Amino acid sequence: MTKNWIDPKALPALTRGLLTGALVTAALGIAGTAQAFDLRFGHGGTEDTAYQLGAEKFQELIDEKSEGEIGVQILGNSVLGHETEMFEQQMAGALDMSIINPGLITDFSPTANVFSIPFLYRDVEHWHTVLDGDVGRDIADQISEETGVKILAFFGGGKRQIVSTRPLEDLDDIEGMKLRTNPTKPLITAWSALGAEPTVMAWKEIYTGLQLGAIDGLLNEAEWIHRMRFHEVAPHIGLSQHDITVRLLTMSEMAWDRLGDEQQQAVMAAAQEAAHYAREVQLKQDSEALDQLVAEGATLHELDRERMQEIVKAPLAEVIEDMGLTELHQQIINAE
Repeated sequence: MTKNWIDPKALPALTRGLLTGALVTAALGIAGTAQAFDLRFGHGGTEDTAYQLGAEKFQELIDEKSEGEIGVQILGNSVLGHETEMFEQQMAGALDMSIINPGLITDFSPTANVFSIPFLYRDVEHWHTVLDGDVGRDIADQISEETGVKILAFFGGGKRQIVSTRPLEDLDDIEGMKLRTNPTKPLITAWSALGAEPTVMAWKEIYTGLQLGAIDGLLNEAEWIHRMRFHEVAPHIGLSQHDITVRLLTMSEMAWDRLGDEQQQAVMAAAQEAAHYAREVQLKQDSEALDQLVAEGATLHELDRERMQEIVKAPLAEVIEDMGLTELHQQIINAE
């Protein structure tokens, strides 16, 4: 499969500037540091998120496994731009590592669409099995082939639920709900089949949209419901658990190719360990956030998840086939 390299001249000015800066830094670094490599690791999380804690774990592990040959400079809180911009920087070789939402890179990688399919995992154990097994590695390799950015491992762990301004006693209450969701075909198809009216709305407008009735609800994980205070205006949470988030731990192939065999092995081993640690952190934060939401007045509603899966199965199958993901989807479903 041909890699979709991007001409740096076509990238945004921010990315081009960072590319120039990175080349200068690299040139100076060769002469001025004892470490063979100093990897720049950008991400969009704040200091208390699994993004940052996972990056710090990688930093610690790679120092140990490379015997000090590889250092890591962590640049969090989106100081290098949005995740899409950071991914473009990696494609151009201007940034070494980052943590990326796969839903943001589907223009570069059709395979990344697989993570937008709802009801993909039976439970957390199945989710771990997929990400740590042969299926996860196949997905990682396909995305790498399509983008020229190496997928080292998988972060994630937030269970996505329905946040609603009105009670969700049963599935009939979803009927006619103006539901803010990402504009991906699998999500729109699934929630339309369940009776909702999928609605596009900018992230920063959601709170006000809930207040004014422009939307009746959204799909989100407990940690971000709490961080964004959505429960103040939408206090009902339907426990659909229709997804468990996946985030890609990525590395520019230009940076990867500069490493020797032993250094590559060290990076991969550190990435796998750090990713497993970050997923456990995220799962713990998700559970704690759900408890906090209840303590602050949110009402949890159990939903018939099996019935939801039955309703969306046929329409989703058509979309998955149209996207060329049927075989990969089946491999995930069958993973043991």
